[in-house]
Amino acid sequence: MDIYVLKLHGIVEGVVRAKLVVYREPLSFYGEVDKNTGQLPDGRYLANHILVLKQTRGSTVAPYILYGLARKQKAPLAIIVTKAEPMLIAGAILAQIPLAEGIPTEIIESIHDNCYAKATIEPPTATIEVQC
Repeated sequence: MDIYVLKLHGIVEGVVRAKLVVYREPLSFYGEVDKNTGQLPDGRYLANHILVLKQTRGSTVAPYILYGLARKQKAPLAIIVTKAEPMLIAGAILAQIPLAEGIPTEIIESIHDNCYAKATIEPPTATIEVQC
C-alpha cells in the first residue's frame, strides 16, 4: 500500500474523507460535467468523492454548475488541483466545496480512483493524506 502525505495550498476550508476520482485531462464544468447528475465525460460520477485533477478550463458559468451540483448533492466532496483558476475558486466558494491546489503532476499520475484520502484544508494550508 502506497501512502502519500501532501502539504498543499488551502483555498476553501473543510475536512473530508472519501475515495478519489482522478481526472487527468483538463476539465470544463460547463459542457463536460452533466449539470444534473455530476457525471464526467468518461462516465464516472463526482458525488461522494474527492476530485483530483491537473487543471480546469474556466467558464464564467462553472461556479453556477458547481453550486447547482452541490444543491443536488452531486458535487465532489472536495477538489484537489495542480493550479486553481479563478472560476474554479469562485465555484468552490459559492458551493462551499473544500479546495486545495499544488498537487504535483507526478502524484496525480501515480494515484488512481478508489484510493482513499483525507483532506484537511485550513487556508492557507492543506494536508492531503492518500492511501492506495
